[in-house]
Amino acid sequence: MCAIAGCTADRRPQVEAMLRAMSHRGPDQSGITVRHGVVLGHNRLSIIDLEGGRQPLANEDGSLWLTFNGEIYNFRELRRRLEAAGHRFATRTDGEVIVHLYEEEGPELVRSLYGMFAFALATPQGLMLARDPLGIKPLYTGRDREGHLYFASEIKALLPHVQSIEEFPPGHYWTPGTGLVRYFDLPPVTEDLDDVDQAAALVTERLREAVRARLVADVPVGVFLSGGLDSALVAAFCAEARRETGEPVHSFAVGMAGSEDLQAARLVARHLGTIHHELVFDRDDLIRLLPDVVAWLESYDPALVRSALATYLASGLARRHVTVVLSGEGADELFAGYQYLKLPGIRRRLQEELRDITRTLHNTNLQRVDRMSMIHSLEVRVPFLSTRLLEVAWRIPARWKLHPSGTEKWILRRIARRYLPEAVWARPKAKFAIGTGTGPALEAYAEEVISDAEFAREAARLADLGVKTKEALLYYRYFERAFGDRAREAARLVGLSRSLNPGQVYREGPAVRGA
Repeated sequence: MCAIAGCTADRRPQVEAMLRAMSHRGPDQSGITVRHGVVLGHNRLSIIDLEGGRQPLANEDGSLWLTFNGEIYNFRELRRRLEAAGHRFATRTDGEVIVHLYEEEGPELVRSLYGMFAFALATPQGLMLARDPLGIKPLYTGRDREGHLYFASEIKALLPHVQSIEEFPPGHYWTPGTGLVRYFDLPPVTEDLDDVDQAAALVTERLREAVRARLVADVPVGVFLSGGLDSALVAAFCAEARRETGEPVHSFAVGMAGSEDLQAARLVARHLGTIHHELVFDRDDLIRLLPDVVAWLESYDPALVRSALATYLASGLARRHVTVVLSGEGADELFAGYQYLKLPGIRRRLQEELRDITRTLHNTNLQRVDRMSMIHSLEVRVPFLSTRLLEVAWRIPARWKLHPSGTEKWILRRIARRYLPEAVWARPKAKFAIGTGTGPALEAYAEEVISDAEFAREAARLADLGVKTKEALLYYRYFERAFGDRAREAARLVGLSRSLNPGQVYREGPAVRGA
């Protein structure tokens, strides 16, 4: 995992400054090159080909240059195909397939990639930018006073150098000749799987395949383990794969003393035989970390901030032992895990609601996981968001996701019976911030430090930014401190979560902001 930055003009000092601002994302190596009038910059966290994978990297004749953030899980298959076509590779990295694919397929190469990515390619025709289908990896663009295009992996790195800033949309690529092109959207809702055993078998097959693909690395790999259904299933398939190779599985859990997640994670770890690590924190730890976490997160959304603190601590714990972890992110969106989905008005349009919140993952939970892990130079991989599993998710009837009995993620629980103890597969959904204890602690803290009068004064000024509670106001103050006089501009990029506390809709209206 890495940071990328660059500009369509010779602005090397500015690109160097952007890379310094994102040094945490890639502590192993930094590089800059200028090709075809484009400056490309890269900070590297070494995952594959530790010695030979320096970037920016080129094709055989140096006509194409790449800076790349992410992992391409089908790179070995692509490499074999490209080598058979006569291409010569200089490294063993996954990213190098991109420059050779461009020679064969042009910008449409993105359709051949299976993975998570944001990349910039300097070509004789100019710059190409692209982002993975769901926006697992971040990318932002902006223009300076003279109209030159800049790009970077984080808002804080880019904002000082541009007059305007936008998030590059997931599932798109851009070139000067084509403009912005959408190459991916969620598959349509068909609900054409009419046999529940067949559906469960297909989900199992795709999830197992996704987990195994995401275990490929030249560094140690572990799993986040909250003790909930999603992370436990990922851990189960990870442990299954590692039993075949004899490698250990490290699992990581965090929470306040006595929290549900810590207890449940211990149970799963014992059942699967993982080498388990845990960290217990208290409210003082949360309050101390809060200003920095909001700045690193680049968001003030209450649901995100609550979970970000626990994710930050879990990432720090994991980085002491591994460089890559697998996470259960995305299962709630695909398979109906949130309590608010049971509300009658939402339940009637369940599949569309799930599609809405899946489309917004790029600046909600995926942003949280990316920023909090990268502060610790840790790569997180999310098997539930495999595009091959997405192909199955919308074929599954809504009643097998949220069962008529009210059981959420019903089909995942059916699958989990084979791999996990009943106390885990039958455990009711608990949001990460609730299971770890951060949510109630932070909500209470905001009530203590912000008076009713303060909130009344500020709420009207910030209503258009989605600041509607004392907790949100507290976080926005830290956000404003981080971004200064450009806080409102940065706030346009903040994703607003649909729910906060169990059974509560925090934000009414369409789940896609601005829709």
